[in-house]
Amino acid sequence: MIPADAVVVFAVPGIPEVRPGDDLAAIVGDAVAPYLEDGDILVVTSKVVSKAEGRVVEAEDREDAITRETVRVVATRAFPGGVTRIVQNRQGLVMAAAGVDASNVPEGTVVLLPEDPDASARRLCAALRERFGMRIGVLVSDTFGRPWRAGQTDIAIGAAGVLVIDDLRGTTDSEGRPLAVTMPAVGDEIAAAGDLVKRKAEGRPVAVVRGLSRLVAGLEASAAPLIRPAEQDMFRLGSAEAERIGYRRGYADGVAGVPPDPEP
Repeated sequence: MIPADAVVVFAVPGIPEVRPGDDLAAIVGDAVAPYLEDGDILVVTSKVVSKAEGRVVEAEDREDAITRETVRVVATRAFPGGVTRIVQNRQGLVMAAAGVDASNVPEGTVVLLPEDPDASARRLCAALRERFGMRIGVLVSDTFGRPWRAGQTDIAIGAAGVLVIDDLRGTTDSEGRPLAVTMPAVGDEIAAAGDLVKRKAEGRPVAVVRGLSRLVAGLEASAAPLIRPAEQDMFRLGSAEAERIGYRRGYADGVAGVPPDPEP
């Protein structure tokens, strides 16, 4: 028997290939109709959102597409197969290749991330809530590498109707000690759970996560709280880039006779 507080995650079958201009809310709604329950959270792969919104573009050179989507370069590394660029894209996300994807699309084209993933999630969530009369949430997910960790996982790049951070600051732990910084990124955790059942190459772009209705909120809830402001980012640059800038500044200060900063 499954405990009452269990979380259940499953992929939704029956979703066809999505093409530009398709009514994604109708497609997803038809597929989830036999399974949906009040309080469910849908995790929708960003690629199908992008395809429906016409974000598949011609690009003979993927690198040119990455450059067009880049706002700020964080780190660049050469490796035997080419160059990896970690950048901040126009959606404010710091990620490899600006989120530009050349997989599972026709040769000579690439998929860009949704122009506004929160707005995409909000439209989909609003349409599904109206159709089914249920309190549901929607996360738009994308694959993401992480500093200090090998491999990739899915994260929430867009959200509607879901609290993406469970802010526990001001509460106490099991020993009665106050929690000062504990803020689980539940939006990313849910997106990663959805990726476990959707899988990358099986054509199942939507997962249902059940058992977390406490996180279902108003449509205005978004993924924005998950993006750390640049001024708070302790790793705004890659190590090689930071060392190069530091060397140049130190050299210039040395030539100018500027005393070094005191040790922190």
